[in-house]
Amino acid sequence: MPKQQPALIEVPPMNFLMVDGSGDPNNNPAFQQATELLYGLSYTIKMSKKKGRQPEGYFEYVVPPLEGLWWIEEGSFSFEQRDNWKWTLMIRQPEFVNEELVQWATEELRRKKPELAPEKARFATFDEGLCVQIMHIGPYATEPETMKKVEAFLLEHGLRDRLTDGGKHHEIYLSDPRKARPETMKTVLRHPVAKA
Repeated sequence: MPKQQPALIEVPPMNFLMVDGSGDPNNNPAFQQATELLYGLSYTIKMSKKKGRQPEGYFEYVVPPLEGLWWIEEGSFSFEQRDNWKWTLMIRQPEFVNEELVQWATEELRRKKPELAPEKARFATFDEGLCVQIMHIGPYATEPETMKKVEAFLLEHGLRDRLTDGGKHHEIYLSDPRKARPETMKTVLRHPVAKA
């Protein structure tokens, strides 16, 4: 769990269920559908043991939080202008999850909730590598203030921002925005970097 000061970390490769989209996430039906789809698949996989589909290496676990990758195709990333944002929503999966189990979960969810379009999700490994990470406490709108600490950290430690060469701004949502007060919400901000 990161602190409210930036820290340099090496993130190992991890497996995720992912859904891609674009545009401002606020009041965006595609964004809401992607969130529901990822949780639907993740809980279907978690409950696979009760459906007689216990994969090798299965263990009891809590479904991890929703995460988001954010970027734009051209220009500088801006927290203020969101219409040109591209995003990938994702939920990490345990090591025992494989393509076969994901296909089974996709068919199960399609049977129960075809409106979620389960075929839009993909199962992939994300290898993030060297990053600067910090805990942001407060509403999403105040993230630029926290990111100023990250920018200062990069300068101080001779690090280069990788957003300009294909890296993506990464957020891990530890609080449920439907239940938490905005000023208490916790979001991990992770930024891909390279040594300058």
